[in-house]
Amino acid sequence: MQQNTVRHEPARQERKQPQPLPQQGEARQVLASQDPVDRVLVLSDADRAALNAQAGRGLLLTLVAQGAMGLAAAVIAGVVGGAAAGWSALAGAGAYFIPNALFALRLAVSVRAGKASPFTFLSGELIKLFATALLLWLLSHVAQDTLVWPAALLGLILTLKGYLLLLMFRKLS
Repeated sequence: MQQNTVRHEPARQERKQPQPLPQQGEARQVLASQDPVDRVLVLSDADRAALNAQAGRGLLLTLVAQGAMGLAAAVIAGVVGGAAAGWSALAGAGAYFIPNALFALRLAVSVRAGKASPFTFLSGELIKLFATALLLWLLSHVAQDTLVWPAALLGLILTLKGYLLLLMFRKLS
């Protein structure tokens, strides 16, 4: 018994000649007349520098907001649960803030050096997550007698959600 197969091939369309790229130093969007996939954004060196500066300010603002939320968690825990709870919240906040600050520094350096890539970002993110887990594990073993876990988790969670502070004050889009 023979099987009949039907192949569906897409209709071939004529390709338009590629449009010339704009001159260097000129930032503009080159649009193909029909296909939105063929859109190319060409940036000048000044535009690229402005975007890098904006990204750097965003990183710095995020770190400031996370630090503020960690300190707020420590103050709240200290007032509600005493000194041990305040220090625990600060330690929980630091377990995330320190690796995140190092990650942001690594990103800023790689962007300035022109070596930023998805691999740089993903490997840095992976290292940051492992470092945070390691710091929390060390915290549980070093300060196991004095650690107040609810306060440490409050510091960790509020630091993780520091970007909400930026959203609240419309500093982050």
